[in-house]
Amino acid sequence: MAAANYLRSEDQFLCSICLDVFTDPVSIPCGHNFCKNCINEHWNTNDQYLCPMCKKVFNTRPELHVNTFISEMVVQFRQSAQQKTSSSSQKLCAKPGEVTCDVCTGTKLKALKSCLVCMASYCETHLEPHLTMSGLKRHQLIDPVEVNLEGRMCTKHDKPLELFCKTDQTCVCMLCHVLDHKMHDVVPLKEEYEGKKAELGKREAEVQQTIQKRQLKIQEIKHSVDLSEEDADREIAEGVQVFTALKESVERGQANLINSIKEKQKTTEKQAEAFIKELEQEISELTKRRTEIEQLSRSEDQLHLLQSVQSLKAAPSTKDWIEVSVRPSYVGTMRRAVAQLEETLSKEMKKLVAESELNRIQQYAVDVTLDPDTAHPQLILSDDGKQVNHGVRKNLPDNPERFDTYINVLAKQSFSSGRFYFEVQVKGKTEWDSGVARESINRKGKITLKPEDGYWALCLRNGKEYIAATSLSVFLSLKSRPQKVGVFVDYEEGVVSFYDVDAAALIYSFTGCCFTEKLFPYFCPGLNDGGKNSAPLTISPVRVN
Repeated sequence: MAAANYLRSEDQFLCSICLDVFTDPVSIPCGHNFCKNCINEHWNTNDQYLCPMCKKVFNTRPELHVNTFISEMVVQFRQSAQQKTSSSSQKLCAKPGEVTCDVCTGTKLKALKSCLVCMASYCETHLEPHLTMSGLKRHQLIDPVEVNLEGRMCTKHDKPLELFCKTDQTCVCMLCHVLDHKMHDVVPLKEEYEGKKAELGKREAEVQQTIQKRQLKIQEIKHSVDLSEEDADREIAEGVQVFTALKESVERGQANLINSIKEKQKTTEKQAEAFIKELEQEISELTKRRTEIEQLSRSEDQLHLLQSVQSLKAAPSTKDWIEVSVRPSYVGTMRRAVAQLEETLSKEMKKLVAESELNRIQQYAVDVTLDPDTAHPQLILSDDGKQVNHGVRKNLPDNPERFDTYINVLAKQSFSSGRFYFEVQVKGKTEWDSGVARESINRKGKITLKPEDGYWALCLRNGKEYIAATSLSVFLSLKSRPQKVGVFVDYEEGVVSFYDVDAAALIYSFTGCCFTEKLFPYFCPGLNDGGKNSAPLTISPVRVN
């Protein structure tokens, strides 16, 4: 109630010309009150002496006298208003960034509205005349704006820009519409505002969606970096392991070379010792003979010398030492050792790299089970869906997914991106197929195993013939018969590879494949062949080293 009384009393002391509290208030004959300077300036700039409020015209310029009663009331009002303003100015004071009142002197209060006619912004106190006085009520008020109030008025007609011309894509006033845009598509400013606002909202949503996509991409990249770091750490660990093994092989080769040379030297020393001992024995016997000869040669007894010479004819047995040598040749020792080391390292490297590669591939192991709905009626599947072999035909529904001629079966699982790996136990079998097949393969009647028809498979025939099922059937020469076969697929790279798991050796790879459909693991255990091929084809759990 106090605020209402305050506003009503303020209305009584506002000059309708300057819209501020009276300064030297004067009354004119019609009874209306104005600031003395305001009414004088008004009459000075007009040809007639009329009242700005009631439009009453005076023939002669009225004599103006200050209304002492109103002056006293204005003084009291100013004092009261100042006290109330000071108490509420803390709350009403404009904060940084807010539009301020253009009328306030001293402390600027927060503007509530801006007037497009007066080109000014008003606080709660100074806005009151626009809400109560009939002449000011017709002014157009908008939410407070800090700048460019003039830009909201038509420069040509000095009218508010209330309409929007869609034809020229510009804001216009009412007179513009009538005079210059009569035949154009003109709508109220609010209508175009709502349309543009909705459009901006849509664009904002699109931008926000794009931002979210970029944020997801950032997360994806960060995740890729984390995965790359893990891959790098794993690669470093495997590299250290490989090079450590190679270093140990080199060290063993070096130790073997040194030991070989030392053993050869020891043999030479023993042989030399034996030769020296034998030579010393001969020298001892020869020295003894030389002494005998020397003593005999000094004898003066002719008969004794001649008789003794006969006994000296049998010389002691000696060896021909001319060809005997104890210095061994080391020429070629280093070359042979290096050649042996090179061969050993080559085998070791191939083995280590193959094991490392298989270990990495095994990281993509997936759980695969056989799909009974695709199995040929003569196939027997285990309850857990991990084994299959050839048996007696069963009466099963001939659904579209089932093979009806060839004893094939697919897995339940399918893959349309990324990498996956599974292993198949083939021990004890003389015939089998395994690999992957696309979803649209022909499952009825005659089937050809080749990539053009949707199969990428490895086959065993006659217990010894390993075949990559390409268009020309590539026969493979393997050092050993695989007991367990690993199948690896990189969907995006278009690669299907087969591995001998126990030997950690690559058997064959299909490369340059173009996958556009789902891929299913594919199996064929082969005919029983009178019990020769009775062992089941088994999907084995992958054990990563």
